[in-house]
Amino acid sequence: MKRLAVDIGGTFVDAITFDRVSGELEIEKTSTTPSDPTEGVMDSIDQLDLDLEAVEAFVHGTTLGLNAFLEREGATTGIITNEGFRDVYEIGRTNLEPGSMYDLHYRKPDPLVPRRRRKGVPGRIDVDGEVTEPLDEQAVVEAARDLVEERGAESIAVCFLHAYRNQSHERRAAELVREAYPDVSVSISSDIAAEYREYERTSTAVFDAYIKPIFENYVDELDRRLGERGFDEAFYVTRSGGGTLSAASATRTPVQTILSGPAGGIIGASAVGDATGRSNLIAVDIGGTSTDACVIEDGTPAIQYEAGLEHLPMMIPVYDIRTIGAGGGSIAWVDSGLLKVGPNSAGADPGPICYDRGGDRPTVTDAALALGYINPDGLLGGEMRLDASSAVDGIERELADPLGTSVREAATGVLEVTTAKAVGAIREITVERGLDPREFTLAPFGGAGPLLGALFARELDIPEVMVPRAPSVFSAWGMLMADVVYDVSEMYIEVVDELEESVLDSKFETLEAEALDALEREGFDREDGRLERTLEMRYFGQEHTVDVPADGVVGPSELSERFERVHRDRYGHTMDDPAEVVSLRVRATGRNDKPTLETPDAPEPDAEPVDRRDAYCFAAGEMIGFDVYERSRLAPGETVSGPAVVEQPTTTTVVHSDQTAVLDEFGNIVVDGGDGR
Repeated sequence: MKRLAVDIGGTFVDAITFDRVSGELEIEKTSTTPSDPTEGVMDSIDQLDLDLEAVEAFVHGTTLGLNAFLEREGATTGIITNEGFRDVYEIGRTNLEPGSMYDLHYRKPDPLVPRRRRKGVPGRIDVDGEVTEPLDEQAVVEAARDLVEERGAESIAVCFLHAYRNQSHERRAAELVREAYPDVSVSISSDIAAEYREYERTSTAVFDAYIKPIFENYVDELDRRLGERGFDEAFYVTRSGGGTLSAASATRTPVQTILSGPAGGIIGASAVGDATGRSNLIAVDIGGTSTDACVIEDGTPAIQYEAGLEHLPMMIPVYDIRTIGAGGGSIAWVDSGLLKVGPNSAGADPGPICYDRGGDRPTVTDAALALGYINPDGLLGGEMRLDASSAVDGIERELADPLGTSVREAATGVLEVTTAKAVGAIREITVERGLDPREFTLAPFGGAGPLLGALFARELDIPEVMVPRAPSVFSAWGMLMADVVYDVSEMYIEVVDELEESVLDSKFETLEAEALDALEREGFDREDGRLERTLEMRYFGQEHTVDVPADGVVGPSELSERFERVHRDRYGHTMDDPAEVVSLRVRATGRNDKPTLETPDAPEPDAEPVDRRDAYCFAAGEMIGFDVYERSRLAPGETVSGPAVVEQPTTTTVVHSDQTAVLDEFGNIVVDGGDGR
């Protein structure tokens, strides 16, 4: 039996199968079809020539929700909340993000829901979960009527004060909206993030509502088309915080999948790091629309329970990924004499200018082609030819002429701006967390990852870059390594010295039962579920928390020691103030069969270039001759000296003149980081 994984991005769809009997892997890559994303998925399956009746599980990752947010193309969304609190979502927090603290031109991002689509209704639950004012059901119906019929809302987020203590008002409001408008999607905050902090909880519910209609329609249509082809087994979607969940669960709370595609790559990078003895990695996924970076420290990807996209918070378990709207398809443009890249993307249709599908705005891919990194005749194994002359003309018209520079200077500027944005994101999750990037290996993947990875390493003084064996479909490969995971949590604020061990254990046991129930619904035996306990803790009087492993905790003294150890590792100090528990979390994991990282069949040593062409070398600062190698002809242990490009059908690895590359035993290209700047 086979397992199938498909990762749909902004430009390409990546498909991979794993035969559990033979261990064989098959890989295909096709173009994304934005007008009907399911079409691209089915095209990739057709390219695999796969009998879906022989597939025992389908694992899917998609940037559909992420791209809808980045490009502001989600559903028209409304909010129903408590009377007098309609502006909580827009007021947010008064603090600026660290990267904008000294930005004199900072502009707060526009909310996804404008004030005219935010409605307050009478009704109140207090901090203890007690109803102090009944919900005005008629006001809820009227608010929904105004949002849907007058404001055109396609989806509604419901978020009431203190719903993490008592969900009754939110659940009743959702029932009333669904009864009145069955075709309108509804998201309630307590189903997604049953935690305090009204602004963050509202923002999370809005994210969910914003992408829900798009995601529901997509998953339902894909499930239908798979069924028509004979597939009737488990359908999973990758979670933003690692692992997978059933498609049915994903459609109920799609915000859990908003970083679904990047999560697959993080899982894969962890597996490769474990196999190659590299416990500290910076995984960077550069696709067609976005760049996503995550730290893997001591073999474990960083997970957080509050993330943000473009300064808007989400309270869901996610890998600690920094996402920016800059990828291979990101559009370069000039604004008031300044060169900018992204966040808008050319996507797959029309795509970059060089795709010759009607695109007329230059992208990162066009710049890379103009600089000589990409073979115009070699994309997708020669199946897709690129129009280099049109790319050059577009860069000249849209960038070089307005800036008063040459095409080469404009093209190098595009890559420099992209690099600066990505490096800023990487520094946020390393330097600003007390981590030194020079102690990590950079693991770039995605279609543009190998092309730009060496630039990132030079900028950050990272000594080593490891390009995995199949980088352009690496996220799909990582999805095959994913287990089924469910997270549950409960608010429980208590000073550690006043904790009763029996109460803590009882609460954890209740959460564990809930998590195991979820796994059981997915077909796993309860006794096979692996459980992890975590506590969110802080010093009394602090605002922010740290995650403390709670497995095997026997009492307050040991818990305090664990907290102080984590706090010291994170912040470099401890305090005399008492420690406080804020919430309890349980993660339940059902293990799947996975492929192993096999040593590929090695070809005869043949480290000879197959071609030579001029390309821009950032180490030399000029166009010079680059040797061209085919990755399939390189054997483990062979060394390639820069300047060189190593080509494979779906991507290109660039090695600048101050760098060398070697193929390791698993087929990874390991590049030294160069001399930097």
